[in-house]
Formats: sequence, structure tokens, C-alpha cells
Amino acid sequence: MAKHQITPMENMSFILTTCFLLSIVFLSTTNAEFTKNTYIIQMENSAKPEVFSSHLDWYSSKVKSVLSKSVEAEIDNNDEERIIYSYSTAFHGMAAKLSAEEAKKLESEDGVVAIFPDTKYELHTTRSPYFLGLEPIQANNKSWSEKLVSHDVVVGVLDTGIWPESESFNDAGMTPVPSHWKGACETGRGFQKHHCNKKIVGARIFYHGYEAATGKIDEQADYKSPRDQDGHGTHTAATVAGSPVHGANLLGYAYGTARGMAPGARIAAYKVCWTGGCFSSDILSAVDTAVADGVNVLSISLGGGVSSYYRDSLSVASFGAMEKGVFISCSAGNSGPEPVSLTNVSPWITTVGASTMDRDFPADVSLGNGRKVTGTSLYKGRAMLSVQKQYPLVYMGGNSTSPDPRSLCLEGTLDRKLVAGKIVICDRGISPRVQKGQVVKNAGGVGMILTNTEANGEELVADCHLVPAIAVGEKEGKAIKQYVLTNKKPTATLAFLNTRLGIKPSPIVAAFSSRGPNLLTLEILKPDIVAPGVNILAAWSGVTGPSSLQTDHRRVKFNILSGTSMSCPHVSGIAAMIKAKHPEWSPAAIKSAIMTTAYVHDNTIKPLRDASSAEFSTPYDHGAGHINPRKALEPGLVYDIQPQDYFEFLCKQRLSPSELGIFAKHSNKTCKHTLANVGDLNYPAISVVFPEKTTGSASTIHRTVTNVGPAVSKYRVIVSPFKGAEVKVEPDTLKFTRKYQKLSYKISFKVTTRQSEPEFGGLVWKDGVHKVRSPIVITYLPPM
Repeated sequence: MAKHQITPMENMSFILTTCFLLSIVFLSTTNAEFTKNTYIIQMENSAKPEVFSSHLDWYSSKVKSVLSKSVEAEIDNNDEERIIYSYSTAFHGMAAKLSAEEAKKLESEDGVVAIFPDTKYELHTTRSPYFLGLEPIQANNKSWSEKLVSHDVVVGVLDTGIWPESESFNDAGMTPVPSHWKGACETGRGFQKHHCNKKIVGARIFYHGYEAATGKIDEQADYKSPRDQDGHGTHTAATVAGSPVHGANLLGYAYGTARGMAPGARIAAYKVCWTGGCFSSDILSAVDTAVADGVNVLSISLGGGVSSYYRDSLSVASFGAMEKGVFISCSAGNSGPEPVSLTNVSPWITTVGASTMDRDFPADVSLGNGRKVTGTSLYKGRAMLSVQKQYPLVYMGGNSTSPDPRSLCLEGTLDRKLVAGKIVICDRGISPRVQKGQVVKNAGGVGMILTNTEANGEELVADCHLVPAIAVGEKEGKAIKQYVLTNKKPTATLAFLNTRLGIKPSPIVAAFSSRGPNLLTLEILKPDIVAPGVNILAAWSGVTGPSSLQTDHRRVKFNILSGTSMSCPHVSGIAAMIKAKHPEWSPAAIKSAIMTTAYVHDNTIKPLRDASSAEFSTPYDHGAGHINPRKALEPGLVYDIQPQDYFEFLCKQRLSPSELGIFAKHSNKTCKHTLANVGDLNYPAISVVFPEKTTGSASTIHRTVTNVGPAVSKYRVIVSPFKGAEVKVEPDTLKFTRKYQKLSYKISFKVTTRQSEPEFGGLVWKDGVHKVRSPIVITYLPPM
């Protein structure tokens, strides 16, 4: 075969193509080099040269000094404002749009303490007040917590905004806004000045970081104002401090009086979450602004991953808020029951897990073989299945252990010919639970049985489905599938039984609630506490259906949600109540009161259980236990911690001077080495870690308690026995002669028989009235 000769024209074409490809490579490299992302830059506040009239001028100068000077950079919108936020209260510095190269240059500049890349965070009641002992049994009586003076306490809620028309935010009978409040009511689409009142005292939005990462907000699809499109923020705000609303319900379910934990407290809404998520630069600005505004409590039902204390911008900002006397409550996350799945683990943050209440929404599946299975549902629609009739039942999965997209009822996986007119079994996982029902409905199915997998165990979460649907536990789910796979014509029907109270046992730790231990510091036990977070009824947005699906055109005033996002505001509200009664208490004292009065037994007087396994839960699941508001108001003793003590804790974290400087902020804050070890932080929980050694290992930790009860009191200690270690408390009696007196004690641990698993127990100080309990965890590290 003759060789093909390259003509001059082909040669020119080749040269042009090569040049074109090289230009693409060059442009892509250039674009990558000059692509700008948002960075949070912490600055040393006291390092500002006097030549600058303000910190912002200084920040601008710093940013300009590192800007790329290339032609491409000049072309790339030379007039663009690089600084999107300036922080000045809980955190000092700015958020700016920079290329990676510019950020690297800035990091080495004088006065720059640290640089954090902007990160994305995700969003993680009629019965709970009564369940927590806040409501009277007689319907006409005012609850004692409503009578408690909490009108000067402001809770800042960082979330998706607020729906101001909700009856939960009615300010009737409230006193004028407290004089210490310096916040603002920002306006925008659907939100005007009159939407703030004596209940909603402030409303602000934070979106510059979000827009820098995702582009401009579509103002037709989302409110670029404090108004809540999503519903999540309205729900959490109402749970914290909603005014009482009689006759609240969701489509008839959970009927009763809905009210927040601290109905006399004020709400300041800080909208940091949008349709595409929440960004740390916006969250940081909200924390900084909220502290300057004068909030007393911050309720933050969101989280990202876990990173070192000094790399976590929310942790750093929360440290600054704590220094200003603000109590911070954060959700633990919804990644349980996997161990080490927590977020928000800093010791100055109160980390909240989720538990159930004694209320349920039962629904029955009646199979064609006569067997009846009880599950749960919040379905209330026109399409009700007749309980007198059996419907064909189908499961698209098989006996195989490998996942099948059809068994998960994912979009586009169900064949109409196979499911039309039938009840479809769908496994939990990958897609939202309510969305699976929509897929079944679109394929012509008449109902759904939602079955738990091993990851969810027997935990049942009720949903407001768009098709008749019932959720069942893993064991019952397996039995139903076995019935379908072994019968030629399997059938079933579904019945919905409304609301049931007095469920036993309860509370139970929710399977989805994120678990410890806290691998950043094993000596700091996390989560701190659990609170109601399953099937919580609270106020809702007026533009979103109860299922949150776009196809859901129902509109409700209240909705039932589950998650640690729901448990977090319960604790925030209780903290507001404590702050109202004890305005002089520090955030650590309030946290101690909540933790040391928590209970660890359910309403059958047995230890708390874990919904994922039905076994007894541990402090890695429930922390100090379940919140007990009445007791928390009068704890007897508290473990107080000052900002310098937390800094001393950080001094024990093997941080470099520059990493420590992130928390020091002011040059006069230095390590004084007052802690012998990390475990000596005056934390209300006790966790001791034994490295790999033979028996005979010993450890001693110290604690100091402050008397906040009767001036003259005498406490005796009780400590639970352990298999692997001897525990001794000295002294074993504490005698107080005045209020606010501090007394110290030490706890000595000596290993006798190393255990393969952590051991759990407790230490209790009792004076005949108060029980001040600290959980104890002993960890025996395995050989490396």
C-alpha cells in the first residue's frame, strides 16, 4: 500500500490544530491558576498599623498586595470587590475571593493568623414540653416555664430563616425589646420591618459566601430575605422559643398545644442556609454579627465534617462567642449509628444528640396470610386503602444481599406494568423516604411499605407521605419480604391509627443520632446530651409542603420532623431558661447544669436503650444522658470553665504557636500550663484513657465544683464499680459553707485487669436533694 503524502495544506492544518490544542491547555492552566474561591482569613486584631484608619482598610491593603499582576488577572473584572465579609467580634478578619496562589502569598503576610477555605455545611412541638416536665397536666393552667421571666434572653437561630406569620411568633403580652439588643430587621422580598416584633427581635441574611461558590441566588425561586422558603429554620426557631399555640397539629396528627422550650425568650433569625447549602464564611459572619447584636444563646442545627479545632472555622468562631458569654448549642449530626460520626465536638460547644418521646403514630400492615405488623406513618390523604380489601403486594428486590435500584424505589426504576394497582415494598436508602412514595405513585402503585435496612434497625421515623405508606423495622420488613417471595399471590392492606401517647420504653436514643467517641480528644466525652429529636411538631413555612417535595402542594401551619436539628433547639431553649433564672452564670455553668442533671433511665426505670440495636446505650450514644429541664434550673453544683481554661486545654493539644494563636487572638493570651493533662479540663463528664501498658497503670484527674445551691450543704460521693480498674475519690465528702464556694476533688484510677472494650459508669455527688452526676468512660487503648 502506498504511503499517504502530507500536502502543504494538511501540514498547515496540523500546525493550526496543534497551536489550538496548546492554547486550550494554556488557557485551562491559566484559568485554574486564576480561579477564585472564598477563603476566611483570620487577622491579628492588635497588629493593625496606625497608618490605617480602620481594620477594613488594613485588610483591603493586604488583599491588594497579593493580587496577581498578570494580563489575565487584569482582564478578569479588575473592579470586582474581593472582600465579601469583615469580621470583628467573635472572630477578627475577613472573607475574600482569592486564587490559590494569592491565598498562599497572603498566608505568609504579617498580621495573618490563619486561612480557612470556605466549606459547605448541611442542615442536619406539642408533646416535648410535657414530656420534658415543662407543661402542667391541666390544660387551663399556665406552665411554670411560661411564668419564668425569660423576656430579656435572646436566642440567635442560624438556619434557613423564619416564617413570621406563624402563630408561634405571636408577641401578644410580651414586654418591650430588651435595651441590650442591638440587632436589626433586614428587609427584602417578602420580609418587611413590621415582620419583626417583640418575639422576632432581629432577622438578617448572609449570602456572599454562598453566591461566591454557587452564583447569584435565583430571587424567584428563593427569598433573598429572612423569609424562610424551606421550613427548617421556622421549625427550629419555634422549638426554641415559640409562643403557645392551642390546637396545633399536622393533618390531625399530634393535636395539642405547641410551644417552644422558652416561650418568654426572644428570637433573632440569622439566615445562613439557602437552596444549595450553607457556607462557613456566611455562618462565621452570622456568629460574629449575632454576638455584636447581643444574643445570649446561639442555636446552630447544622454541621460539616470533623477537622482539628484550629482548622474548624465554626469551632474558632464559637470560641470567640463563648469568650463573650454566649452559650452555643449545636446538633451532633445524623450519621448514626456509626461510631465516631459526630460533628461540632469542641468542648466549648454543647453537642446535642437525638432521642424519642413517648408519642407515636402507629399504622398497621395486614398481610394476606393473617399476620399483622405495626409500623408508623403520618399519611392523611384522599387516597385511603379500604381495610376490608386486600391489595396485591410486590417487592422488586430479591434475596440477594447486593443493593438493587428497584428495591430502593429510585427514580425511573419501577415498571408500571409490574406495580400499577399494587402496594410496593421499598427499602430505605439513597433517596429521601417520602420521594420513594412519589416514585411508587408515579408508577401507578396504590401504597408503599417502607422497610428499614440493617443501618436503621428497628427505629421508626414517621413521614407525611404523598401516597398511603407505612414504615416498618428491619425484622418485620424481612418477614414481609419473605412472605412476598414465597407466595404466588401476596396481598396486604394498610390502616392508619392516628396518635398514641404513653409509649414505653421511652426515651430511646435515635439510630440516626451521631455517636462518639470524639477522636480529636478522647478525654472530652461527646455528645454532651440527648434531647427529643424524633417526630417533633413545630411551626412551618407557608410555601413548602410537609414532605418538602416540589410535587407536594399541601400547605400546613405545623410540621413533624426528625433529626438532631430538632434536638439542638430543645437544649438551646432550656439554656435560655437557665440564663433567665441565673443571668450571671457562664456558658460552661449552664452546660454543666444541663449535663449533671440528665437522666440515664427510661420510663420503665431501665437504662436508656439504643434504637439501632435495642441494646442499652452508652455515653458514646447519649453523653451525660437525657435532658431534664426542671432539675437543670437548680443543679446544686456546677463545673465552671473560664475562657482561659479552654485555652489551657488547647495548650495541651500539641498545637504550634501559630495554631494556638488562632484562639489567642489577643497577644496577651498565653499558655500558663495550669492543666496537668487534657483530662483535667473541668468538664462535667469524665473520660480517662490508658495507653498500652501492663496492669498497674494509674491516672489521677482533678475537678472543681461550685456551690450554686443552699449556702450550707454537704455532698457525699457515689462512684460505680469497674471491672478493669479501681476508682477512688478524695475527699469523698464536700462541705460547703457559702453560695458560690468552690471545692476541689481528685479521682484516682488504677488498672487491675485491662479490658478489651471501653467501660462506662458514673460519679454522683448527693446532698439529699440534688444528684450531680458525671458519666465516666475508661478507655483501654489496644496495642499499636
